[in-house]
Amino acid sequence: MNKETLDFYEMVERALEGLPPELSAMLDNVAIMVEDWPELSTPLVGADEDDTLYGLYEGTPLTERGWGYGATLPDRITIFRGPMERDFRPQELEEQVRITVIHEIAHHFGFDEDKLEELGYG
Repeated sequence: MNKETLDFYEMVERALEGLPPELSAMLDNVAIMVEDWPELSTPLVGADEDDTLYGLYEGTPLTERGWGYGATLPDRITIFRGPMERDFRPQELEEQVRITVIHEIAHHFGFDEDKLEELGYG
């Protein structure tokens, strides 16, 4: 693992550590991963040529889990290093990582894109 990759992982960790404890405690059955680039088969890749995929939430938001939710594989939040390092200067990168982590965690809590845009995390 080279220094750039390690630094990116540290940025993701710092973003997670910066969450309020009451939100961290609510991260239920969710795995947070870092990948270099999204695969072409990843949902939303190429959905709109003006959009770049920096992160992806896959799973069942807390607001949609019912009594039958159990023994289920963890939800997955993937943060994509390559697109962010390509699109942001080093001094902007950590803030974009923080925004992306919060954006994807908000999906886990049931926020949709419109609400995230309204809150400034679109």
